[in-house]
Amino acid sequence: MTDEQLKKLEDDLWEAANNLRANSDLKSTEYASPVLGLIFLKYADNKYKAVEEEIKKELDAQKSSRRKRQEHEIAIEKCGFYLPYNARFDYLLHLPEEKSMAEALKTAMTGIEEHQEEKFKEVLPKDDFARLEKSNRTILPELLKAFSDIPEDAGGDVFGKIYEYFLGKFALSEGQKGGEFFTPPSVVKFIVEVIEPYHGRVYDPACGSGGMFVQSAEFIRKRRHGKAEDIYVEGQEKTGETVNLAKMNLMVNGLRGEIKQANSYAEDPFKSYGKFDYVMANPPFNVKTVKESTVKNDKRFYQYGLPKNKGKKEDKITDANYLWISLFATSLKEDGRAGFVIANSASDARNSEYDIRKKIVDSGMVDMMVTMPSNMFYTVTLPATLWFFDKGKIKTDRKDKILFLDARNVFRQIDRAHREWTEEQFLNLATIIRLHRGEEERFTELISSYLSKADEYISPSKSAGDKVVETLQSSIANLKKYVDDLTEKFSKAQIKKMNEYHWLERWNALNTLEIMPQVDLNELEKVFEQVKQTSTNVDQHQSARKLSEVVNYHSEWIALINNAKKSLEELLKWADKNLKVKNTKNWSDLMLGRAIKNIEEQVKAYTREKDLLAYFFENIQWMQKQFPDGKYADVVGLCKVADRSEYVDEQDYSLNPGRYVGVELEEHFISAEEFKSDISALNSDLHSLNESAHELEQLISSNLSILIDDD
Repeated sequence: MTDEQLKKLEDDLWEAANNLRANSDLKSTEYASPVLGLIFLKYADNKYKAVEEEIKKELDAQKSSRRKRQEHEIAIEKCGFYLPYNARFDYLLHLPEEKSMAEALKTAMTGIEEHQEEKFKEVLPKDDFARLEKSNRTILPELLKAFSDIPEDAGGDVFGKIYEYFLGKFALSEGQKGGEFFTPPSVVKFIVEVIEPYHGRVYDPACGSGGMFVQSAEFIRKRRHGKAEDIYVEGQEKTGETVNLAKMNLMVNGLRGEIKQANSYAEDPFKSYGKFDYVMANPPFNVKTVKESTVKNDKRFYQYGLPKNKGKKEDKITDANYLWISLFATSLKEDGRAGFVIANSASDARNSEYDIRKKIVDSGMVDMMVTMPSNMFYTVTLPATLWFFDKGKIKTDRKDKILFLDARNVFRQIDRAHREWTEEQFLNLATIIRLHRGEEERFTELISSYLSKADEYISPSKSAGDKVVETLQSSIANLKKYVDDLTEKFSKAQIKKMNEYHWLERWNALNTLEIMPQVDLNELEKVFEQVKQTSTNVDQHQSARKLSEVVNYHSEWIALINNAKKSLEELLKWADKNLKVKNTKNWSDLMLGRAIKNIEEQVKAYTREKDLLAYFFENIQWMQKQFPDGKYADVVGLCKVADRSEYVDEQDYSLNPGRYVGVELEEHFISAEEFKSDISALNSDLHSLNESAHELEQLISSNLSILIDDD
């Protein structure tokens, strides 16, 4: 299943589910659990079908054996769970109308859990279906019917994405409450790209619905750098309902691990101190209700100091942000990595928070700081900051260096109130970080991937352009045929109007318009095909230049087509109004009434293909412009590597990227030398303008004096 097909499937399923909710009196919070449960059920059915024949063969093979295993034992070995007949999707889909679907689903979920490990019992929704059925009896059968559209060969990765998609939609519709269990995927993917959890133990002490874990597994699958089974995930979440969502998420995505209900301030069910290879989290911001007595004797929190008002006796932590930061730091192994979201205010916090930050920075584990755009989260409108720890760098020459990255202006607007990072945007940002680590081959790998993706749209763009030209030329020919065939039937008044309108001149002007650029597109594509398979930075610049020529060709082609379409449209509108002849079908037979609409639809399709081609070129251009040599360099307004003298002596342990990277100018990033040159040129212009103003001032004064003297 392609990404486009998956996106359409997700959209269609959500639309069907959301439309059904509109026919009920249910809130989104009441609707989410049963819907996600049905997605799990369809996933389980697909997975079970894939091994059903193997289960039957083994049952048949042991008929003569004395030691027989039961069906559910074989199923768990082959599939991970047992699916009784009354939990099969087809059985439920064809349940007689007089039977209660809610009861049938409750029985199905109970049957699945009966043979599950203890940690996955009491996870699936059961009583939730009754509320849904009570609201509207038709919703559950219709939901089952909608989810039956998920192909039978859809695997766990597809279901994982659908499940995450629905989680995101429910979170968006639930507002504040939804944001508590869901971190936007693009943020999670970026964190995963940076810390690269290929193997080992992954910890999230504020795991919500388990999105960090899911993206870790997806990262491994995409990179083909091992298997999802190479990581073991452990998460804590305080809300029982959200814990169940996370456990279902793990099951759907085939992840090894455990989720426990726990308050991370007071409980440590996984004995986390120094235990984990990777820590990822999006904890609640600015919590001020934690008591000092809860954490003061816990080494997870006190190792770097407690965030409390000095000299005050009340049993209260001033702000829990630094409790979380300490927890993430102390949970790592000696070479562990962490990536987490924290409120911007933590980067410059003073008093006891300053003391904690100083100790953490002095340890050498702070690897990089990334300022995010505002409106990336459903519950936080202000920008947040991503912190990254890497205890392994303490033993390298990067120990006393911190990368500061200001990504506030890198985003895609989803709607008026929400933003996200596209895959290419967070990959670009992650590649800057890899360049900082000295992994320069990752830069050329990224550019190569963009060149390959752009190549996928070379042929479709040309085909789409050819199709528009064919339709345009056909429509022009049809208009000519219409006029030629009916000239003798035109009235004298119509002929007169044609002459007054200068029809012939306009017609000739239309036919002489260029509708294709003069450059040979075949030759451009041939050259790009020859140079695109490159692995060196120098060659990739050449490839990008050739790709730029292809993109420019299509942009020019679309402009020429639109110009010709506009001229044709004017003639068609005039002809439709003035040259219609009664009792003839020529106009409709020649499809002149739909000609412009057909061309516009095809131009839109062509523009989509061209825009996708251009999109990957723009990402190549963005990266090559900032890092022309394929090596890390500080870029004003974007990134800066600060050494100890800068972040200690000059900035007094501030971890705010804005203090280091400078200001982005003219909506693009420039070097420090370019900035000085531009300022010098502007200063020269200002001096020149001041001199001109002074001369004008003297001239005006002189002229006024003459006028006064004349009087």
